Amino acid sequence: MKRIKQQIVLLTVTAALSSVAAADASDRRAEYLDNKGDRIEQRLDNKGDRIENRLDNKGDRINNRLDRKSERAAANGKEKRAAHLDKKGDRINNRLDRKGERVDHKLDRKGQKVDRRMDRRSARVGS
Repeated sequence: MKRIKQQIVLLTVTAALSSVAAADASDRRAEYLDNKGDRIEQRLDNKGDRIENRLDNKGDRINNRLDRKSERAAANGKEKRAAHLDKKGDRINNRLDRKGERVDHKLDRKGQKVDRRMDRRSARVGS
């Protein structure tokens, strides 16, 4: 009889400890998924920023080059050609700026979507 009581106590303690360990493991898993979503969102955000900066710099370089050509044409008395080159540089610069902003915004949305998905998964695991 004493042995049976010892086994019951041992099983009860073991069950309680294993439920605590399982809860701790699910909390760690939920935290891992939450952090994973944050890391992915940050990585995509940084990638979008790099692409936007690269396209912005490219547009500025092209615009500056065409501005120099425009100034040379104006100095040689070719006003229509100078105006055309100036407008062309502005057009290219604006187009590349818009493209960079569009890519950055798309990657930001994608990162937020992944982060929300990981948050939902962590909420399911945590509960």
